[in-house]
Amino acid sequence: MAVTTVTGAASRETVSWGQIDWRKAYQHVRRLQMRIAKAVREGRWGKVQALQRLLTHSFSGKALAVKRVTENQGKRTPGVDRIIWDTPDKCVRGLLSLKRRGYRPLPLRRVYIPKANSEKLRPLGIPTMKDRAMQALHLLALLPVAETTADPNSYGFRPFRATRDAARQCYIALRGRGTAEWVLDADIAGCFDEISKDWLIANIPTDKAVLRKWLDSGYMQDGDWYATRAGTPQGGIISPTLANMALDGMEKMLRDHYGPRRRNIRTKVHLIRYADDFVVTGASKEVLEEAKSLVEEFLSERGLSLSEEKTRIVRVEEGFDFLGWNVRRYDGHTHIKPAKKNVAAFMRKIRTIIKAAADAKQEHLIMRLNPVIGGWTNYHHNQVAKETFRKVEHLIWKCLWQWACRRHPDKPRRWVKHRYFAREGTRDWVFRAAVKDRAGNITFRRLLHASDVPIRRHCKIRAEANPFNPMWDRYFAARRGLPSETTDRPGETAHSADRQELAALVKQGLVEA
Repeated sequence: MAVTTVTGAASRETVSWGQIDWRKAYQHVRRLQMRIAKAVREGRWGKVQALQRLLTHSFSGKALAVKRVTENQGKRTPGVDRIIWDTPDKCVRGLLSLKRRGYRPLPLRRVYIPKANSEKLRPLGIPTMKDRAMQALHLLALLPVAETTADPNSYGFRPFRATRDAARQCYIALRGRGTAEWVLDADIAGCFDEISKDWLIANIPTDKAVLRKWLDSGYMQDGDWYATRAGTPQGGIISPTLANMALDGMEKMLRDHYGPRRRNIRTKVHLIRYADDFVVTGASKEVLEEAKSLVEEFLSERGLSLSEEKTRIVRVEEGFDFLGWNVRRYDGHTHIKPAKKNVAAFMRKIRTIIKAAADAKQEHLIMRLNPVIGGWTNYHHNQVAKETFRKVEHLIWKCLWQWACRRHPDKPRRWVKHRYFAREGTRDWVFRAAVKDRAGNITFRRLLHASDVPIRRHCKIRAEANPFNPMWDRYFAARRGLPSETTDRPGETAHSADRQELAALVKQGLVEA
């Protein structure tokens, strides 16, 4: 099916889905995003609105929005209409359907997923493919605004930011003597579900009419329609950015009250936030009690509140869990290690896989375990984790040894050892399997060793760095290890390696979302 493309300048050329020049589309959208960010910095909100409208009506923006929803992890998950765009013709028809006039989103399909390390269920709202594409399109126009106005030490759901940046900033704020002695470990109760719709419509600089339609679309459950009184659906593409923008300003509020970092010597109040999970450092418990009341007042304006069961004030020497890590001070030195709950969840996942593979071939078991081990170690390899990696490797070996012995109860242990484990150089007990390739050559498939993963310290991103400001292009190119003239694809917040690792760990139940 052919369409009329207007990539860049207006054109009457007709192309199919496979003939779209994606490079030009990225460049066109990026130019508009950079102009939006510039207008925000200059305070020209009328121009921001005009440029956003230009982007959301452009062919390039619509094409990239459809491309995103048809290539991400949820591309095969339908909404209430049970429609997915899995062919080029459907993609083209979907692109042509992205029009503001007459647009009415369908209700969300409500499903429930288990929370990590809990028997509770988390509601998930799944929009239709068309509604997801419309959200992705408007997100392209909203993201430059969100990045330009974001809190400096907010790291969740932002391009080039990751959990490792939040952990590093936490270490910087608590790394030695003379830093804060107390921490407010806070969590917002039902952040996505409780945000005030009126506050979002009044304060989010995007198309108000379309935003109101999304927030009022409701959801379907067991064939019945239910209205939504508050919140933004967790399954929506634009929802993380909306939630982030609702929480932006918290750091400025604390800075205005206690003073900037260089003058904040007495109270030592600093905020580090990843989505709705954040910590506030302080010189004393009394200071943090006051900061907590300020945060609660800030959140109440947005219809939010702190979770009583997850929010506490602790000494740094006692330690606290943050994003799957335990932050604690030992003899004046702050260390960030994998949290015990996180390690326990990881080992439960490993044991479940091994137990389910009672009759599987050794090479198939290795194929199932390696991605889990690799993802978990890659998530933690920037922290003080070498000792934990060794411990985990030993526990995995014990599970595999039990698995091998149960398969051959009548065989001597020496035979079982030689059947499943081998010696390679100076290392013994290597869990490996011989596999023949198509040419008949024998290769070995080995289990990943957690202790082999090197520890590499992470260099935190500059707080003021903005991917939509051209003055930072060289900086971001250097962080990616690419030539400075290489441009990043606009708006791909979920495509960084760390975001993929975190999403995989949340899906597996190894990290609390």
